[in-house]
This record gives sequence, structure tokens and C-alpha cells, in this order.
Amino acid sequence: MADDRFHVYDTTLRDGAQQEGLNLTVADKLAVARHLDSLGVGFIEGGWPGANPKDTEFFRRARTELDLKHAQLAAFGATRRAGVKAADDPLVAALRESGAPVVTLVAKSHDRHVELALRTTLQENLAMIRDTVSHLRAEGRRVFLDAEHFFDGYKSNPAYALEVVRTAAEAGADVIALCDTNGGMLPDELAEIVHEAVQTSARVGIHCHDDTGCAVANTLAAVKAGATHVQGCANGYGERSGNANLFTVVANLQLKRGYDLVPEQSLAEMTRIAHAITEVTNVTPNSHAPYVGTSAFAHKAGLHASAIKVDPNLYQHIDPALVGNDMRMLVSDMAGRASVELKGRELGYELTPEDTKTLVERVKDLEARGFTFEAADASFELLLRDTVEGERKRHFAVESWRVIVERTKGGELVSEATVKLHAKGERIVATGEGNGPVNALDKAVRQALERLYPELAKLELVDYKVRILEGTHGTGAVTRVLITSSDDVSEWATVGVAENIIDASWQALEQAVTYGLLRAGHGC
Repeated sequence: MADDRFHVYDTTLRDGAQQEGLNLTVADKLAVARHLDSLGVGFIEGGWPGANPKDTEFFRRARTELDLKHAQLAAFGATRRAGVKAADDPLVAALRESGAPVVTLVAKSHDRHVELALRTTLQENLAMIRDTVSHLRAEGRRVFLDAEHFFDGYKSNPAYALEVVRTAAEAGADVIALCDTNGGMLPDELAEIVHEAVQTSARVGIHCHDDTGCAVANTLAAVKAGATHVQGCANGYGERSGNANLFTVVANLQLKRGYDLVPEQSLAEMTRIAHAITEVTNVTPNSHAPYVGTSAFAHKAGLHASAIKVDPNLYQHIDPALVGNDMRMLVSDMAGRASVELKGRELGYELTPEDTKTLVERVKDLEARGFTFEAADASFELLLRDTVEGERKRHFAVESWRVIVERTKGGELVSEATVKLHAKGERIVATGEGNGPVNALDKAVRQALERLYPELAKLELVDYKVRILEGTHGTGAVTRVLITSSDDVSEWATVGVAENIIDASWQALEQAVTYGLLRAGHGC
């Protein structure tokens, strides 16, 4: 298990799951827990057993289905109700019966919340904390306490907020996590209050929400002020603006502050783990997320590329490999010679000065007409090959294509596409039907070529985006189409631009098929 001197505590499965639009099944929660354990976090908060059937089921299945190597499971729940003994409270019983070795209790630390929300006295609230903590400790559980609304409570009544911390610690709570529940704190003021809480001699933790955009900064400020337990969520999930992004917190503390939190080999898996969790949660990953985003180490400006050509560290704060990410060179109309040279090298080409000059001019000309190569790496590679290799051999040549859209008597729309191609010395005519023009063209091309290129059976169109370009208006506007394709191993994007949306789609589709054949080993 992880070093107990400093805790990394994940609450994705409970607090993170409160994000709007995020709905995890029990199987999803088990999968996310395995990913978090592979990162090396110390504690995984599984949910609130007894409060809902899903969380109760999670802890039941976790006993036999989770083989955690690093983390311990924590069950979340509340202190006993006012006027009821902890031993007699059914929700406290559910925490005991969860099988989790750690219980995290939420308790009110804001005097107004005690009186208005709990509708009890300040002294009874302290008794609820004392009784519940000591009861669970006597039952062999390790207890953490989340001091809810602590910072707002401290501003309202500092003596009472600190008394909550003392009471929990004296009753046997190992950690009292100070919660910025409303997410409204800023780092300097938060650090001052954490410092005061540390003076109680209790072990202090921190739990921040991101409503001011400062959750990670607040967490780091709390650690500097003496907190030795940090809470957060994978990818910054959570209600409203989310929680502190645990990946960013861990990377900052380990790489910038020298804390030994997770194994180096696990840190090098962080990007993969972050993206794997997005697949389970079905939440689109933030490409600009620090450390793990696909754009976190992407460089577009020519000035950056010139410096990176000399030394990559001149425009990167760490080596991306430390967190399992990669440096990427983006090619656009902002690109200079260095950007194109580096991108060519990334693709395995050592460009001559003349090739570089020609390619830069072609990129800038095409982007002026509406193409975008930073979002379509495959199209750029094909353009690079054309520049370097001249008139290369084509896998197939297009004689013509046609699409018909028909509304049937039953009101159904049917698209039919016919393509006439030349490949491997043959003239091929094929027809495909689809639920739309692009789908019909895709099927027609496959039907025409799969006999000669069986690998195309694995090719799949996974995303299709259309954008009307700025500066043009109405139905005659220039359209840009981006198509993302997959071969079950990886994905690539291609781009087409034309006044006719079907023509733009055909350009992107033709390139997608060509690039897929290159990946399958059919060189030009």
C-alpha cells in the first residue's frame, strides 16, 4: 500500500460522479477503480453505501472483484443523526457492513449549516462527530472526516470550525479534510486558514472544488501550509465546475515539488489512464488538460518550433514522457520552416531545404483556402509524400462519382452512390446505399476496392464534422469537412474543402482510404 506519510485520495466514484451528464454503472465504477489503482493512488472513495443501491452493490462486488495493489477502498457517509446513537443509526451500520477498511465521514463545520440544515445545536453536532468517529474506530475502521463548508464556516465562526477539527481528531479521526465545498476560495486566503487548522495538531487534508478555477492551486497552497492529504477527481470531474483534477495535483507535487506519491512507472502511464477513464465515463476528454491532454505538448507557432528544433525543453516545462504524453508539432498557416521540418521528422522524413520551402508554401496556400492540417495529420502526411516523392503511384484513380438522394413513398430518405474507379489495371463500377450521401459513398468505395484491398474491411468512419467557413454566407458557402477513420488500431483525420459539401466529403473520404492503405503496408 502507498506511503502513509502523504495521502493521495481519489473521490471520482462519489464526488466526481455528481458531474452533470455523468452516470456510472457498478461495472463502470469497478473499471475506473482499477485504473486509479494502477496509477498508484492511496485511497479510492467508492461511494455512499446505504444511501443508494448502486453504491451498496459496488462495495459488495468490490470484495471479490477488485484486487487492489496500491489503494484502499473508502466508504463515504455522514455522522449519526441528531438524538440517535451511532451504534443504532442504520446509515452508520451500512458503513460498517461495507467491508471498506476506511470510512470517510462528512460533518458540518459551518455554524449556520448546523443550525439551518441539520436543525440541531452546535454542541449536538460536536457530539455527533465524536460519537460516530469513536464508534467506527472501536469497530476497527480507519476514519477520515470531511469538514464540509470548512472555509466558509471559518469565516463565519473560526472558533467553532476549529473546534470541529479538534473534536474529530480527539475522537480518533486520522485525517480531517478541510472542504472548500462551494469552491469560492483563492489560494492566499485558503493557505492562511489551513495554517490555522494545522495549529490544532490534527492531521489536515484538503478537498477543493473549482468554481473559481483555483482548485489545483488551492490544493497546492494547502499542502504548502501543512496539509498532508489531498483529495481530487480524475480529469477534474465533479458537480458545477468540478473538483481539483487529481492528475494535475499529483504531477505538480511529484514533478515540481519532489513528493514521492506514485511509482515513476505509474506516473508514466498517467496520460493513458486519464484517457482510459474517459472511455469508461463516456465524457469527451479535455484536449487542453495539463500534462495529459493531447494538446498539452502541442506546438503550432513557428517561433516555438525554431526553438524546439534546438532544444525541446525551451518551450516545454517537462519531458512529456514523464507522464506518458508526447510532443506534437502542428502544421498550419502559422508554421515556419522549423515546424514543417520537425513534423516531417516526426513522420520519418528528413526534408531537404527545397522540400521544406515547397511544403510551407503549399500549406499556407491551402490553409488560406480553408484547409486545416493541425486537425488532419493524415492529410498533411499525404501532402508531404506528394511533395517529397513527386507524382507518386496511386492505389486507385477516380473516373467519376455520383450521389442520388431519394425520398420513397413511405417518406424514407435513401442515398445511393455510384463510383467509377481504376485500380490494379481494372476499371471498377460499384454502387452503395446508405442513410446519407457520405455513408453511401463510403460503402460504394469499399465495395469497389475490398476485393483488391481486403484490409479495407477493417476501415471504419468514426467521426464526421462539417464547418461553414468564416467570410462566406448562405447555402453557397465554402464548406470544410473533417473525417476521422479507424482501423481498430489507431485513428487518423483527413480534410476536404469545397463549395459543395459532398465534394468536400469525397476529398476527405478518398484521403482516408488512401491513408488506410498506406497503414496496411501498400506503399506508394
